[in-house]
Amino acid sequence: MTSTTDATPSQHGDNYGELRAQLATLTTEAFRPELSEIDRLPTLEIAKIMNGEDASVPAAVAEQLPSIAAAIDGTAERMARGGRLIYAGAGTAGRLGVLDASECPPTFNTDPTEVVGLIAGGPSAMVTAVEGAEDSKELAAEDLDALDLTADDVVVGISASGRTPYAIGAVEHAKGRYGALTIGLSCNADSALAAAAEHGIEVVVGPELLTGSTRLKAGTAQKLVLNMLSTITMIRLGKTYGNLMVDVRASNEKLRARSRRIVALATGAADEEIETALAATDGEVKNAVLTILGGVDAATAADLLAASSGHLRTALDAARTT
Repeated sequence: MTSTTDATPSQHGDNYGELRAQLATLTTEAFRPELSEIDRLPTLEIAKIMNGEDASVPAAVAEQLPSIAAAIDGTAERMARGGRLIYAGAGTAGRLGVLDASECPPTFNTDPTEVVGLIAGGPSAMVTAVEGAEDSKELAAEDLDALDLTADDVVVGISASGRTPYAIGAVEHAKGRYGALTIGLSCNADSALAAAAEHGIEVVVGPELLTGSTRLKAGTAQKLVLNMLSTITMIRLGKTYGNLMVDVRASNEKLRARSRRIVALATGAADEEIETALAATDGEVKNAVLTILGGVDAATAADLLAASSGHLRTALDAARTT
């Protein structure tokens, strides 16, 4: 293919014409004539329209729940044997992946290397657009190679259009070279991204309020799916006890207070007993709960949790039968 650097003006026109034709086929890029004079409406009316648009997103996500659940089960299986969850996207999609990855350490006490967000153009692209980065499959391959990818890893390509080369390149490279599990998350049907991935998730939210502004409904849909992917995977991995974040990392005053509340909710113990348990377990919530409910000391709690791969319910059953 002729590079854009060497192309003549007429060749540029041909390239842009082809791209315009592709965009015209995408639901996320569709023009809505009924909103062509939205700028003339009162602010409250625009807000009501936008709110109504946003309300349609969960229904679109619901249609993809079987595909989402299958992707989660595959992800949990890989991560249980030491694999990582890696997001790869450009622009808004990339930022959403980085956001989800960055929330996992404080919420689930994961190592920062366990859930990773890659954005086309590197960390600076989180706040400043890096021109042309999303158009490079090769850049995605380089970013994944730098992580020393393995067959136990999971790579999630994220792209509202489903045609972004960086996202497609990521899943193609991860699957083809490493045998990693791949997931393609897009907001258009029959997307190239979904076709390239083992698990295709296509949340079709329809045309945006502002033509082509996929940070709106498409971005919301992607955020909801990524919430499910990371959260339910962590539930499957034993990072919660019921709906309590027993692996929370108490890195500030708010989280330290939350840690004590979680131990209280899980055990019903008095404050003094909670403080004693947390002190004995170096502030580890899961271990503290096990010492109280299982009637074991801190060292035994640590051993039981190690033997159960961190699953508190399994460790509790073992403590109660010893």
